[in-house]
Amino acid sequence: MSQLIDTQALAERLEDSELCLFDLRFSLEQPGQGRLDFAAGHIPGARYLHLDDDLSAAVVPGQTGRHPLPDPERLSACLRRNGVNGDSLVVVYDDGPGLFAARLWWLLRWLGHERVKLLNGGLRAWVASGRPLSSETPRPAVEGNFQGRADHARLIDAAEILRRQGDPALQLLDARGAPRYAGEQEPIDPVAGHIPGAACLPCVANVGADGLWLPAAELAARFKPWQGEGQVLACYCGSGVTACHNILAAVEAGLPEPRLYAGSWSEWITDPQRPVATGMTP
Repeated sequence: MSQLIDTQALAERLEDSELCLFDLRFSLEQPGQGRLDFAAGHIPGARYLHLDDDLSAAVVPGQTGRHPLPDPERLSACLRRNGVNGDSLVVVYDDGPGLFAARLWWLLRWLGHERVKLLNGGLRAWVASGRPLSSETPRPAVEGNFQGRADHARLIDAAEILRRQGDPALQLLDARGAPRYAGEQEPIDPVAGHIPGAACLPCVANVGADGLWLPAAELAARFKPWQGEGQVLACYCGSGVTACHNILAAVEAGLPEPRLYAGSWSEWITDPQRPVATGMTP
């Protein structure tokens, strides 16, 4: 079953009472920009959730990454306040590529709600198809009944990664671009490089030049080097957000769901004893 929904299918369901639609637009450089953009125009019926305020816990300097996972009950309560029921169809979107929307896609699955889809092409595709935007403030939602339960088997932590360094059955995939992976550039975090043994699989290449996701067969081809029997994939990025984009890509390709290192690079480097690698993997 596809993890994506196109603009036509979404337009046909906008009036469905079971639909919960969330706008996840966000800017790392200007954290308040997403709310402003939402107020200026959003898909009718959508509600806004903020990466820092709603989908992440507070940062603990020197211990966590930049976007720690939210407390499961706190997130469940937020979703209930926004009308999510146990049987809701949740659709998530952002500006287009899904780099932020995939975070909520993953979080919902982590809490046991797998009836969630990401809008293929996001708001850009919606606008390009000639569909309307709304600047109306959404009415207060009827409280939902969603009860989430976190599935920690979907995660991998730094201790397990350290313990399994050199284990050929575990393959880490780094969702950042090649310059950051190689340590040639690091515009955000204080240490450059990558976790030793990780492969570079930039998540931005999951979508084509038209902003739409690649077909499932092409997504599967991106993961082909690591599709051996018994191979376990684990995804990370800078802070555990865009890694979810690669996880979605693997699921969309029909592959086993990779685990998420939620703390990612920004957590890994809080401990100077953890090894760091630079350069490109041969």
